[in-house]
Amino acid sequence: MTNERQIEVGHTRTVRVWDSGAGGGQATAPVVIWHHGTPQTGRILAPIARAATRRGIRVISCARAGYQGTTSLEGRRVADAAADVVAVAAALGVERYATMGASGGGPHALACAALDPEHVVAAVTFAGIAPYVDEPWWFEGMASPDGLRSAHEGGREARRRHAETSDFDESSFVDADWQALAGDWEALGADAGRAGAEARANGGVPWGEIDDDVAFVEDWGIELGQIECPAFIVQGGRDRVIPPAHSTAILSALPAGELWLRPRDGHVSVLGALPIALEWMLAAGRERAR
Repeated sequence: MTNERQIEVGHTRTVRVWDSGAGGGQATAPVVIWHHGTPQTGRILAPIARAATRRGIRVISCARAGYQGTTSLEGRRVADAAADVVAVAAALGVERYATMGASGGGPHALACAALDPEHVVAAVTFAGIAPYVDEPWWFEGMASPDGLRSAHEGGREARRRHAETSDFDESSFVDADWQALAGDWEALGADAGRAGAEARANGGVPWGEIDDDVAFVEDWGIELGQIECPAFIVQGGRDRVIPPAHSTAILSALPAGELWLRPRDGHVSVLGALPIALEWMLAAGRERAR
């Protein structure tokens, strides 16, 4: 059963944390820290829990600053949110772990690996966004880039104003994504809705989502070249939220990266690769332990 708790980071802030506990009752179970997408609540979604439990893996997930239950941190960088996760891992006494993230969680998973090389054994991203560069390819292929553009051009306040009138563009998802949301990954859509409801109940401003987008288009606070552990980049070839050029850019900057391009997948359906990615993570962890 997943345990939810608040963990103090620093002396003035707390992080909302979910912990599945030791897989199979084994205190030495491999650990994955999951970095949620934008916007999500941070809860451990059912398909993640099922895939991890079958492999005896413990899953820990944290809500980023500004999402319900975690103290906001205006001006946070990708590295700042990742530092919260590193502090949580230390507080829970986790000695070795893999870091995984989907979509907006991808940058934070990579930053966590960069910041905690002593403890992170592997990093995995699904449809992750690349560090911002002022080049046309960065926005090309996005069905709805206006949120990120507003964050880049006007910062937090401009992104807040955009959130007042923006609606989800359904063309962002391809048919494979809608099938995934109607099937195995139904929980992801429900959780995104819950994140929106929590934001509305807490003043109506989705600060977590806003601060994510601002952080993506600013200096992340880390360089991908810092990452020492093996990294597995999983990308859908039909992704219209974060197009494949981002995965190529990430791969080119990593010292030890692999790219798995799934030509038929979009932004959500690429998560069907999770079981294989978990197997890759277990193998990478064993190799690092030698």
